[in-house]
Amino acid sequence: MFATTINKSSSVRRLLSPGVVALGVLLTSSVQAAAPGITGGSLAANTAAAFNLQASPAQITQPDGQSIYSWGYGCAGAPGGYAPAAISTTFCNAMQLPGPTLIVTEGQAVTVTLTNNLPPAAGNTSILFPGFNVSASAATSQPATCKASTSAPVGLLTTEAAPGCAVTYTFTAGSPGTRAYYSGTQSDLQVEMGLYGAIIVLPANVPSNCTAGLPATNPGANKTAQSTWHETDFRLAAAAFDHAATCYDREYLFQFSEMDPSIHAAAQAQVGAGAASLSVPTEPYHPAYFMINGRSMPDDMDPNYAPMYPNQPYNGNPHMHPGEITLLRIIGQGRWQHPFHEHANHVRILARDGNLLLSPNGNLAGPLMFTTTTTPGVAMDGLFYFTGKGLNWDMYGHNPASADPNALLTCTPDSNGYNTGAPTAINYFEWCQDHNKPMQAAPFGDVPAGGPVTLPDPNIFKNGAWYGGSPYLGPDATTRATFGTCTGTNSTTSCSATGTTPPSGTVVNPPSTEAGYAFMWHSHNEREITTNNIFPGGMMMMMLVDSREFVIDESQ
Repeated sequence: MFATTINKSSSVRRLLSPGVVALGVLLTSSVQAAAPGITGGSLAANTAAAFNLQASPAQITQPDGQSIYSWGYGCAGAPGGYAPAAISTTFCNAMQLPGPTLIVTEGQAVTVTLTNNLPPAAGNTSILFPGFNVSASAATSQPATCKASTSAPVGLLTTEAAPGCAVTYTFTAGSPGTRAYYSGTQSDLQVEMGLYGAIIVLPANVPSNCTAGLPATNPGANKTAQSTWHETDFRLAAAAFDHAATCYDREYLFQFSEMDPSIHAAAQAQVGAGAASLSVPTEPYHPAYFMINGRSMPDDMDPNYAPMYPNQPYNGNPHMHPGEITLLRIIGQGRWQHPFHEHANHVRILARDGNLLLSPNGNLAGPLMFTTTTTPGVAMDGLFYFTGKGLNWDMYGHNPASADPNALLTCTPDSNGYNTGAPTAINYFEWCQDHNKPMQAAPFGDVPAGGPVTLPDPNIFKNGAWYGGSPYLGPDATTRATFGTCTGTNSTTSCSATGTTPPSGTVVNPPSTEAGYAFMWHSHNEREITTNNIFPGGMMMMMLVDSREFVIDESQ
């Protein structure tokens, strides 16, 4: 992992542990997820968007060192563009898993031309675009071997591309939202081999309150905070839908899938043996790899477009600051349902398969989900946020007895109780009821002794390269918040100048450069957080909540 850009003197590399979620771990990282993809040229509404894709074979890698023969959609030549524009280290190879994320705008006329470069034994292939009214025909520009053909074969579900030939799909991008696309030909094999991807439709009319910035109680404050700390806007749009309640600050796309390597090995063996056609059994089904955006943990926490994953360009490692609203674009790919749990808060579902969930009066009506159930082929858009409300201690480590100016910052509550009137402050969006409330209001800080929270056993929650241990957010917060024996109430607490907070200092995680909480996001099916039955791995990542002075740079 790589260090977050910090408006301070230094940063450090940091390892993650899957076992540190209950309290939260402080760490530094700039490995981002965002929602990168390709465009068909302009993203202006009512224009044309053209994509040239191909289905090809290649190898993908897994954290256990295995290289798995797979099929995937990729770019046939340079795409019309990449989004978000702030990411410059982009590529779109001839095969990738998942396929390129197609980014279009509501109202655009979309053309997708698919060339079948799979091994001839694989037979025909195709793409389904559920939720769109699609027409298809043989591509006007065909390889030489297909010039004699004036029509493309029609399969059970859609028009297909014969080996070496091309088919063109056309449709108009309808309502905004996130949707899946995948092969409609022998799907039990071709989707398993990797022929799937995502299409994101952006709203044509972004509500004006979303362009002004969030939160609603102080419009523009989040935008001001990002500008103050010189952060770039990596969103595809300011709103997920043409609705005033769908504003967001950051967005991430997660595609969940699984893989049975025995199926891939059988397909590779038959192709290598020169079979005229494939006869690969897809049952019984025993997946050993569980992936987010084509990677398993810890590979999914490496950067987007990392050169060591030429066929797996998208990662899964979201970041946010307290008080920001994060849009999650979630798709279940593959064959199994994956119960994915996002620690730290529930996810408010906005839409399913591009259908905004509204009550009769036009208000949002989607459920709050403790676990997002990623059903195969189903896409969801949802909002997630974290503020620190309910922790019952001052997570910024304010300490009236400290000489550090950052320990003496004030907290002026807005009508909702948050410090939103100071977007340039480190403690912007602090929950003011916990301001100046020490982690240890009693010598041991546990609830029975009058403290705000029961602290972890330092012999278990120990120091080391895999642990942070500090309950505080931001650099120097651990040291300036160090309390000895404290007396008094939360509003009049006095503390000695000596004492310790929970353990937090290591060579890779010094208290002076810690950045944020790490909340484990993972499948609630325990087998799915393994890689080939080895823990940790599989469908696991971290939501990293960074202090404001840590610049979240999603271009890396």
